[in-house]
Amino acid sequence: MDVNERIKAVLAEHPMVLFMKGTPQFPMCGFSARAAQALKDSGASVHAVNVLADPEVRAALPHFANWPTFPQLFIQGELIGGCDIVEDLKSSGELARMALDVSGAVRA
Repeated sequence: MDVNERIKAVLAEHPMVLFMKGTPQFPMCGFSARAAQALKDSGASVHAVNVLADPEVRAALPHFANWPTFPQLFIQGELIGGCDIVEDLKSSGELARMALDVSGAVRA
């Protein structure tokens, strides 16, 4: 399976995916740490992918998503954005609503 197919498979398997440097428990950059914390604070159940552990994904994802930096948050396979967007969504309360919508859709 090529790297783009692997990315698509992860997005199809998990309703909320954060591609980040490190893990939510041990982030390896400040932006990834801030995005992971915003998701946690919003009650989101997110699948994290450590791009530092998979150089192919790290190299391919910016082209796949047309987003040059990490972290990258996807919901239902759609790119939402990076750290600043995730934090803005958290501040507005929208991230908690999106997380609830996704968890509700999973249970339905």
